[in-house]
Amino acid sequence: MSMEKRSDEVGFRAAYAAKAEHLVIGIMSGTSLDGVDAVLLRVRTEGSGAASGVELEKHVYLPYSDELRARVDALCSPKTARIDELTYVHFGLAEWYAEAVRLLLAEAGKRPSEVDAISMHGQTVWHAPVALPFPGPRGPLPVKGTLQLGSSPVLRERTGIPVIADLRSRDMAAGGEGAPLAPYIDSILFGSRTEGRIVQNIGGIGNATVVPAGAALADLLAFDTGPGNMVMDAIAAVGSGGKLRYDPDGSVAAKGRPSEELVARLMRDPYFARKPPKSTGREVYGAAFAAAFMKDCAALGLSFEDSVATATAFTAESIAAAYRDFILPSCPIARVLVAGGGALNPTLLRMIQERLPGSVKVQTTGALGVPDQAREAMAFALMGHESLMGRPANLPAVTGARGPVVLGTITL
Repeated sequence: MSMEKRSDEVGFRAAYAAKAEHLVIGIMSGTSLDGVDAVLLRVRTEGSGAASGVELEKHVYLPYSDELRARVDALCSPKTARIDELTYVHFGLAEWYAEAVRLLLAEAGKRPSEVDAISMHGQTVWHAPVALPFPGPRGPLPVKGTLQLGSSPVLRERTGIPVIADLRSRDMAAGGEGAPLAPYIDSILFGSRTEGRIVQNIGGIGNATVVPAGAALADLLAFDTGPGNMVMDAIAAVGSGGKLRYDPDGSVAAKGRPSEELVARLMRDPYFARKPPKSTGREVYGAAFAAAFMKDCAALGLSFEDSVATATAFTAESIAAAYRDFILPSCPIARVLVAGGGALNPTLLRMIQERLPGSVKVQTTGALGVPDQAREAMAFALMGHESLMGRPANLPAVTGARGPVVLGTITL
C-alpha cells in the first residue's frame, strides 16, 4: 500500500470513528442464488466505540435474472466453472449490487453522500474450510480458502460510496473457517435476559446461532447445520422440468409423504456428527448431491411430491438433530427464530417444530420485528461498521479462529 493511500485510509477511518451515528449499507447474496438483499442500517456507538444500537432504516430485494443465476451456478462446480466466465461474473455482479444500492437509496430517500460506507458480502461460489496440502516456498503447506465474487472497486465507482469487502478471508487467515459470521449481530437483535434462543438462518445452507439467556458475545455458539433450501430447490427444479425454482410456500412438500428411511440414510453423513465449529456449502450440497438424491428417490419409487417432501424433511431433521446433539443438552432453549428464505416455507417450519420438544417454539424473526430476509445483510452492515471502527467482528469460539481479528478490506 502506498503511503498516500495509507494516509487516506487512516484519515477516513478516523473521521468515521469520530461520529456517534453512522449510516451503513449491507449487501448480501446467499448460496440460494436467488438475488440481492440490501439494507440501510443506522448504527449508534457509545464512548468506547462499541455499537450501542442498530436500527433498520430500509430493506430492498433485487432478484437475479434466470440468465445471471445460471451463470453464477455454473461457477459453483469444478466441472462447469471457466476462468474467463469467473472474471466477467466477478465484475458483472458488482453492477447488480450497485443497482440494489440505487434502489435502496431511492426508497429510503437518501443521497449517496449521506451514507458512510457499503459492506458487501459478495456471492460465494466456493467455500473450502478444510485445509489441503499446497506447495509452499519451503515445502507443502495446509491451505484453505473461500471465494466471494463482486468487484468492490466497480461498486465504489458506480455508487461513489466507500466499500468494505472480502469479510471472510481474515478469519480464515487466523485459522478460522470464515463462517458463520452473521451471528455477530444476533445477540444485539435477538438476545433475551429471560430465555435462551436459537437464531436459525435457512438460506442455501442452514446455520444456527445459540443465544443463551442473558448472553454476551463471548457466550454465543454458532455453526452450519447443513443444507438449507439448496437441496429442496434443486429437487423442485428438476422434478418440475424447470417450471419451478423452489417449492413455493412449501406447497409441493405439503402434498407428499417423506421417506424417513432415506432421511435416516442421509443423516449418516459424518458432517452431522462433527462437533462445532464447522461450516459447509454448495461444494457439498450442490448439483452432484441433488443428482444422487434424485436417484435414491427414484429407486424408492417416490413421486415428485414425495421427493420434495423428503428433501424438506432432510433439512428439518439436520437442523433438529444439530439442536438435540450440540445445543439442548447444555443450553435451555425456549424459542427458535427462523430467518432467510426458509422462513417463507411453512411446511419446513412445521417439520422442524415436530422434531423438537414441545417446550421449544418455532417462529420467524419477523415476529420480533426483523424482516426474515434482512438479517444477514444487517449483520454484514454491522461487520463493516466494526471494521471501520478498528474493532474485531469475528467470534473465535464460533469460527475456530485463533483470536479476534478486524475483518475486510476497504476500497476508498
